[in-house]
Formats: sequence, structure tokens, C-alpha cells
Amino acid sequence: MIKNYTAPGLLLLGLLISWEILAGFIDKPYLMPGPLAITDKLISLHSTLFFTHLPATLEVVITGLVISTILGVTVAICMHRCRVIEMALYPLLVISQTIPIIALAPIFVLWFGYSVWSKVVVTVLITFFPITVNMYDGLKSTPKELKELFQTMNASPFATFMKLYVPHSLPSFLSGMKVAVPLSVVGAAIGEWLGAEAGLGYFSRRMMTQFDGAGVFAPIVWLALIGIIGFLLITILERYLLRWRT
Repeated sequence: MIKNYTAPGLLLLGLLISWEILAGFIDKPYLMPGPLAITDKLISLHSTLFFTHLPATLEVVITGLVISTILGVTVAICMHRCRVIEMALYPLLVISQTIPIIALAPIFVLWFGYSVWSKVVVTVLITFFPITVNMYDGLKSTPKELKELFQTMNASPFATFMKLYVPHSLPSFLSGMKVAVPLSVVGAAIGEWLGAEAGLGYFSRRMMTQFDGAGVFAPIVWLALIGIIGFLLITILERYLLRWRT
């Protein structure tokens, strides 16, 4: 198990050393702070980031993911059950991904102000698509032979859905969640960057106006950690729920 992480660990260490050397060569901390300077800033700003801005960002990420999951699963089921709904909604889902969210974020700030909902809407728009499409593809790819088997056994529609469609779509759904979790962090950061009173994205933008390079990177480290931890949690859940595949 340890050997599996040796190569990426060495690569990460090499990148950090190269980054520190390059930052020292440039010698402009406001443009290129090194990992050591960022670490010092993380330590000095620990209370502010951890107790004030991290909770604000987590609220956006968790709320956005919960709403996206509920809406995404519901829409996927509706599209799978009704051909008309699929033909009406699927093109709109694709079109929604061609619109640059960063261009819409200021509009949401005008609508909702600096409340949490302006950031949540951005997060939902970014994470809704992978959850919906993966869930829909999982439902649609259920083998025809198994459907006929359940019909032969006179299974009710509810039993067929719970015992056939749900287990078969679960791997696709969890794959969509593994994409959506990191994207939720991106959505929260974009929303906070463009209009907020607290949050890691807001703090990073504030540090940029002060030409504090290390201060800009410090909240980004926390954002990266949120995405990594969220991805790992989904991976652990996937191994538990899909242990029958191993």
C-alpha cells in the first residue's frame, strides 16, 4: 500500500522543491511566493481561515451538493421514466454547460446579494450536470435481460426500481459525485471571489488587492484540501457500497 504512494509522493516533493527554488530565483513574493512562505502564512492566518472563512465555504459546498444531488437524481429518474421529459430536458442540460458560469455569477449577486444563496446557485449550476448525466446513464444502461427477468417474476415497479435500477445505477452515480465534489469547491470559490463577505475565495481576492502573494495561496490550499477530502470520502463510500464488485 505504501509503495502505491511512493511515486506520487516523490513527484509532489520534487515539484515543491522546484517551486521553492524558482520562487527564490524570481525573488518577488507578491508574484511567486514559495511553499515555505505559503506555509508560514497558513500558520499565521490559521485562526482566521479555519474559524471564519472555512465554515463559510463549507456551508456553500455542502448546501450546493445536497441540492444538486436531490435535483440531479430526481431529474435523471424523470428523464429515464418519460421519453418526453428526456427530449425536453437533456438538450437544456447540455446547453447549460456551454454558458460560462463566471459570467452569470455577478447576476446572482444582484439577485441574492452577498447571502449564501448567490454562491450556492453557482455551485449547483456547476455540479448539477455531472450528477444528472451519470445517474441517467446508469439507469439507462440497465441490461434488458434483467428487466425481462423482473417482469417474468411479476415484480412491482417499485421493487424493480429499488432492486434493479438503483443498484445498477449506483456506480455511475458515485462516479458523477466524484466529479461533482471538486467542482463544488470551484463553484464556491468563484461565487465568493465575485461577491461575498466571508469565505476562502473572498479572502483570497482580498489578499490579492493587498499584493500579498502568500495570502492569496493560503486559502487556495484549504480549498484544495476540501476537494481532496471530499473526493476521498466518496471513494470510501464507493468501496463500501460497491464491495460486491470486488
